[in-house]
Amino acid sequence: MQQAQTEKAAKVKFATQADPAVLQTLKSIAASEGRQIQALVDEALRDYIERKTGNTPRRHVMEAFRRSMEQYGRLYRELAK
Repeated sequence: MQQAQTEKAAKVKFATQADPAVLQTLKSIAASEGRQIQALVDEALRDYIERKTGNTPRRHVMEAFRRSMEQYGRLYRELAK
């Protein structure tokens, strides 16, 4: 819920510099995923902040956990007995 609220908030422009190879790779990934570069940068910044602050598990970890529970939840409950 917090993420959805944050995404709806106004965006603030800022300027930075990047290695040309990194920027080209970012552009290629954005194009292949049909996303804007700013969306990838926002995602990368959020992941970096999550990793550095340690306040919440990273999204991809929680998504993998959710998929695992959907697939193997019954087995996990049996093994826990």
